[in-house]
Amino acid sequence: MTAPADLILTGGRVYTVDAARSWAQAVAVRAGRIAAVGPDAAVRALAGPGTQTVDLAGRMLLPGFQDAHVHASAAGLERARCDLSELHSLPDYLAAIGAYAARTGGPEGTAGDGWITGGGWAMDVFPGGCPARADLDRVAGGRPVFLPNRDHHAAWVNSRALELAGIGASTPDPPDGRIERDERGEPAGTLQEGAMDLVQRLLPPPALAEQLAGIEEGQRYLHALGVTGWQEAIVGEYAATPDCFRAYLEADRRGLLVSQVVGALWWQRGTGAGQLAGLEQRREEASARPGRFRATSVKIMMDGVCENHTAAMLTPYLDRHGNQTATDGISYFDPGELAAAVTRIDASGFDAHFHAIGDRAVRDALDAVAAARAANGPGGRHHIAHIQVIHPDDLPRFRELGVAANAQPLWACNEPQMTELTLPFLGPQRAVWQYPFGSLAASGAQLAFGSDWPVSSPDPLGEIHVAVNRTIPPGYPYGGGDGDGGVFLPGERLSLPAALAAATIGSAYVNRLDRETGTVEPGKRADLVVLDRDLFAHPASEIAAARADLTIISGEVVYQRPGS
Repeated sequence: MTAPADLILTGGRVYTVDAARSWAQAVAVRAGRIAAVGPDAAVRALAGPGTQTVDLAGRMLLPGFQDAHVHASAAGLERARCDLSELHSLPDYLAAIGAYAARTGGPEGTAGDGWITGGGWAMDVFPGGCPARADLDRVAGGRPVFLPNRDHHAAWVNSRALELAGIGASTPDPPDGRIERDERGEPAGTLQEGAMDLVQRLLPPPALAEQLAGIEEGQRYLHALGVTGWQEAIVGEYAATPDCFRAYLEADRRGLLVSQVVGALWWQRGTGAGQLAGLEQRREEASARPGRFRATSVKIMMDGVCENHTAAMLTPYLDRHGNQTATDGISYFDPGELAAAVTRIDASGFDAHFHAIGDRAVRDALDAVAAARAANGPGGRHHIAHIQVIHPDDLPRFRELGVAANAQPLWACNEPQMTELTLPFLGPQRAVWQYPFGSLAASGAQLAFGSDWPVSSPDPLGEIHVAVNRTIPPGYPYGGGDGDGGVFLPGERLSLPAALAAATIGSAYVNRLDRETGTVEPGKRADLVVLDRDLFAHPASEIAAARADLTIISGEVVYQRPGS
């Protein structure tokens, strides 16, 4: 006799995201797995005396969302530090920094000597995207300040931090970064890309207890948004992102980790293929005991970002007058070196997780995977994250090479960093090559969604909203709102089914969790999310207004929205 279900969710709109994109009314859960999916009467028949029953009352049930590219550990840390991510003006930033300095200083609010860290400022608040040290000097109370921006490709520092690092007018730019300078050649207060390391290396590492608290806070926030699993996009030492490997192992050991997490081990540029043995050792250590953390990806950062002209482009950027400049961005790896490294990474059984913003970076990543495929045959689930600018010739190569497109949809709209710091410097031809989600889907590429939180909000419903509408969601926190930016490249919109698939089974595929979760099917782990409405029954313009009412992992409720 079949044992009764532990949990039954009935009376809903169950969108399974299976291969047929089928619908049902109810789901039964037993021992943490989906026991049945079907009509209400058939599923209710599996109830027993101890079965918990939830009336969905017409609400939508989906597989739990998965995030294929997120910095949950660093985001959790930032939320506990000087967090600027939900502010959007210089006065607000300075008020928050000054309040933090007073709150965390010595007795009676006097400032101490400790570093002020955190971050989350938006580039479009500042002329040219570059804040000044003098503003920080006024509010920091003499303490050194190191505040990365939202995308962690630049840091705002004050005079005290520059002094401690020995950075002055004669300090050369590092090969992989830039020190922004004033008219006298002195450091102005913004450090781009690799130049961040000049100050970041002075910061004391966070204590293990602080990192554990950051992981727990990141996990709590993701659960509240319906996210049940993710890929930690940098596990290793990187500017403004502390190495979280030991913290994840410890969180897993203590039972603090509820979600399944894949760690993308950081590939250190300038170190060469000799680092592979150490990454293999980390992978073995993470898999030595059954748990919820695995380290099966290798993160390779190909370039910077368009806003500071460090994204690697096939042709140079333009100046504000539309004239071609001498700058075409920064490639962090020689193409031949990269192809050799990816071939070895692939042969070792890792999935390569590329950061590629510019069209040259995307092409170099695809070329490297092509070299690995030629040498090793089919294998790794390699994926390219961000994919902001893709040359049209490279669109079909994603499907041909079996490379997943790991998209961050919230960026594909007319918000200020796009309209003020990107479009004028790309020019009209490249401007229409941005975030080509619709073209990738039409070519048969595997799509996955990631948030890159804390770079942008981790809310998957906001991501789906932008992917479907290509407009700013109402209440979008990063300089805009109410969809007033207009439609950004409407031909690249995704259908709602395609966007939901990317946020669930597509990201589960990239995370190598697709056999366990990502769809609502019998036998799979009961990782589910209940939304407050059926997205298909409301206008697409209202997608971002939906909320997660329940988040369920392995059959256990890990989040219930208050009042739902």
